[in-house]
Amino acid sequence: MQNSKVVALVLVCAALASCQKQSAPTADIPPPCAKSDATPTAPAADTPEARELARKQALLDYATMEEGFLNDPKGQWAREATATSSFGETRGPVADSNKPQNIAGKPDTRTWTNDHMDMGFDSFEAVYEKPVHATAVRIVISDGVEALSKVELRDTTGAWSTAWSGLSDVKQEKNGARTWFVREFEKTAQPVQAVRVTIANNVDKGYKHVDAIQLVGE
Repeated sequence: MQNSKVVALVLVCAALASCQKQSAPTADIPPPCAKSDATPTAPAADTPEARELARKQALLDYATMEEGFLNDPKGQWAREATATSSFGETRGPVADSNKPQNIAGKPDTRTWTNDHMDMGFDSFEAVYEKPVHATAVRIVISDGVEALSKVELRDTTGAWSTAWSGLSDVKQEKNGARTWFVREFEKTAQPVQAVRVTIANNVDKGYKHVDAIQLVGE
């Protein structure tokens, strides 16, 4: 009987020893770092620095746009221009600084000025050296862009067609000395040689100053 107890005690001790070998002490493992849901703080949109950056970006965007228009290989500038009125004609000879021929050629700050601030309609017509199947007209204007109301094209047969008419959605340019009024359309079936632009004077009151007009096509 005593031997049986001894044997049983030995077996229990062996079992305990076996369990202790299998369950070695574990080191404390720190939990993984929790990922932060916070996003990096963006620069405040309404700070002097942000406003200055936006101003410079707008100037750069304007300069890039204008450079592309000025050097467009498919664009050509008017060879000659006429208009329905010129500033000062009702009071004597028109000064060269106001004549419609100033519309001819590239933008150069010399402009045609109409003779009506807010009465009726005025129009100017530009003729080009090379007739092209037109896809766009670009008007360079320093004052009165919102008064532009119609763009017409004259093909080589002498027929006129309206490329656009309505209220101008272009506002006075704030990032450059010139405002570009651009109208694009489907390529014309007949080659275009002249463009006529109509101005509704009372829509944008004041004298209108047009620098140049570019015909785009091939």
